Amino acid sequence: MALLETATSGLESTSAKSRPNRLFLTDHPVVGVVFPVLLLLVWEILVRAGVIGGRLMPPPSRVLDTVRELAVSGDLVTHIGVTLRRVAIGFVFGAVSGTLLGALTGYSSRLARFLDPTLQALRAIPSIAWVPLFILWFGIFEMSKVALIAVGVFFPVYLGVSGAVIGVDRRIVEVGRIFRLSGPELVRRILLPAVLPDFVLALRAGLGLGWMFVVAAEFMGASQGLGYLLVDGQQLGKPDQILAAILVFAVVGKATDTLVILVSRPFLRWQDNHARRR
Repeated sequence: MALLETATSGLESTSAKSRPNRLFLTDHPVVGVVFPVLLLLVWEILVRAGVIGGRLMPPPSRVLDTVRELAVSGDLVTHIGVTLRRVAIGFVFGAVSGTLLGALTGYSSRLARFLDPTLQALRAIPSIAWVPLFILWFGIFEMSKVALIAVGVFFPVYLGVSGAVIGVDRRIVEVGRIFRLSGPELVRRILLPAVLPDFVLALRAGLGLGWMFVVAAEFMGASQGLGYLLVDGQQLGKPDQILAAILVFAVVGKATDTLVILVSRPFLRWQDNHARRR
């Protein structure tokens, strides 16, 4: 990474001088909540005006009241904590295994020809198809749920890492060899920085699928978790609880995605791409 920073320092100083210092209203991070707030307002108005039926499609005010009631009773924190724990454990297992296999198949074309066809065939299997098999293997307890989430995380991380390693520019590697870098130094100072941006995207994609798979996982006899709130709301005919669980899924999922971005940002400061110059 230090080698790349040295090679691009002159370009960075030149581009920094040419960057405009104009500030726009859309530059503020809070602007990201404007669109969903507008959607909720329109939704509320349409329900109150009778355009949308409020029985099966309750207004946001009622959904927020349900969220508040769950929070006051302490159930919301419990369900969020259970789901977060399952996603975190499944994410770690899926991301680590996906990273290792992706790096190996990306680096070795022979290993890729041996493993990649099987992994691609497994990737095409729908998530719900794993449910009966995992229940048979691990029962309906935590192990089966974590295994299903790990499967969801594994494939996007594997594809992202493998594609990133394959896509490393050969000329960058040759520069490292010109500087007589050893194997570990070549990986640390050349390959890792080149792969890291795509690796972060793969982690974000895997995390997103992990949140999708946790819903299917919590349909497997769970008594706690946000997925359980969905099932409970459906069985009791409580659409406000279903929408409240969906809203919490969206907020918590976005929070975890933002956390990945913030953690990875210090490692990507050397980038000088179009987004940074805007």
